[in-house]
Amino acid sequence: MFLGEDLLAWMVVALGGAMFAGNVAALVRPPKKHRDANELTKAPIVRSVVMATIGAIAALWAFVSLL
Repeated sequence: MFLGEDLLAWMVVALGGAMFAGNVAALVRPPKKHRDANELTKAPIVRSVVMATIGAIAALWAFVSLL
């Protein structure tokens, strides 16, 4: 099989980790420049925390399943 038998688990680790890191980065360091008036000044806190939690759970679950 291409890239091993655990390809799906590795993909979930990568996507969950990226989901966690991206949402935490949006909360910690919002963009300094705004391109237009419709853009938010900062990330929605509740949504970002929920999505970061989902990403962390998915990444952790997939990583544990690999072990």
